[in-house]
Amino acid sequence: MIRFKLAEQIEKKQFRESRRITIQEVAEASGVNRMTLSKILNQRGYSTGTDILDKLCAYFGCQLHDLAEHLPDNSSGEP
Repeated sequence: MIRFKLAEQIEKKQFRESRRITIQEVAEASGVNRMTLSKILNQRGYSTGTDILDKLCAYFGCQLHDLAEHLPDNSSGEP
């Protein structure tokens, strides 16, 4: 499963800029729909396209591994 680290990136940006960053602000500045951002933040296992990830990496000034990580699926019975 892919886990998005959007909340962590928002927190880092808030700390760097010493101000609150809203989802609406991220949406307007990145060009990513607010509903899509909300789903990334709140829906476990949400799937999105590479264009969205590209926009978010550009907005946060980060690499893809800073925004998403792969977590093994333990339900398959494999260790």
